[in-house]
Amino acid sequence: MLAGYNERRAAFAEQGATIIAGTVDDLAKTSEVAKGLEIPIAYGVTRDQGDALGAWWDERRNFIQPSEFVLSQNGRVMFSTYSNSPVGRMDPAETLTLLQFLNAQRAK
Repeated sequence: MLAGYNERRAAFAEQGATIIAGTVDDLAKTSEVAKGLEIPIAYGVTRDQGDALGAWWDERRNFIQPSEFVLSQNGRVMFSTYSNSPVGRMDPAETLTLLQFLNAQRAK
């Protein structure tokens, strides 16, 4: 999924969007996952940080479930997804299409 966002980072930038990822993994594991990616990935995200972001913390397994947010320029959550599996995450192409549509509507 991150690779899809990475491939489209210039198109997202054209829409005024910045892509930032985060994980609870340590630096070594994050470095493995981030190989070849040119988007920033925060590592070692704590529960307190996840709570501040509005992420979904899995109590049973004690980690953050995939939580994705599209924020407005003033930091308001415009769209979000929460998933407890690989199903239901924001698709990079669909997210870009949504931003293009919203920006076109604002320009009218």
